[in-house]
Amino acid sequence: MKIAIASGKGGTGKTTLSTNLASLLAETKEVVLVDLDVEEPNSGLFLNASLVYEEDKFKMVPEWKEDKCTLCGICQKVCNFHAVIQLGKMIMVFPELCHGCYACSELCPTDSLPMIPKKMGVLRHFKNQNLSFIESRLDIGEEQAVPLIKQTQEYIDKNFSDDVIKIFDSPPGTSCPVIEATKDADFVILITEPTPFGLHDLKLAVETMKELKKNFGVVVNRHGIGNDDVINYCKDEGIHLLAKIPNNRRIAELYSKGLLIYRGFPEVRQQLERINDYIININK
Repeated sequence: MKIAIASGKGGTGKTTLSTNLASLLAETKEVVLVDLDVEEPNSGLFLNASLVYEEDKFKMVPEWKEDKCTLCGICQKVCNFHAVIQLGKMIMVFPELCHGCYACSELCPTDSLPMIPKKMGVLRHFKNQNLSFIESRLDIGEEQAVPLIKQTQEYIDKNFSDDVIKIFDSPPGTSCPVIEATKDADFVILITEPTPFGLHDLKLAVETMKELKKNFGVVVNRHGIGNDDVINYCKDEGIHLLAKIPNNRRIAELYSKGLLIYRGFPEVRQQLERINDYIININK
């Protein structure tokens, strides 16, 4: 089963929930935790795991061959992302804007834009008993997260069977990286906080999941601050409230030390077990 943990905004607790839920499940099952927030992955800060594999990741971008080019202008016309531009007698390629669609290369009548690999990041695979942890990280200056997220998911599909529980720590927001990270998920956990900002962005995330036709539930983090607007919204919309993680200074202290909070806070373990029970029931 593939479980994506997402939210409408950053800082709501996706990594906290991902690492603690994965570690709890790994006490009795084989689990894969995948950090798909490739622009700023930080799940590994909370996991004591050993590196078992590392691989550079590449995307394909066009390279202009001046000696073959007739300056017909087709490449510029077919590029929807302005990654290929004709300036006078020169074709300029902007790799950061290229989406690797191959249109300019395939439609060039003189083969003047062959696709070449360009390093965009690195994938690392860690292991600790039943828990496998996969982290992908974009290189500095790279602007597109989607290609690396896609290749990371392909690595998971290739190396882990369907019997393994897969938990995806998704990027924040509701834009293209989140769509890519959640589109193949069997279930999506939306984590939010009981504040006006949390409610506003939860609504955006809910609409996104509905558009993707995803089965989803909500976890309220830092329960006890703010008000009950998020809980009331979930009731009114018929959204299942999976768990409430309390707002507690002790939790913040454990988190700041890079420790898993469910091991030192029984109430958090109880809430995670509620999530586990719900997932088991919907997977029957």
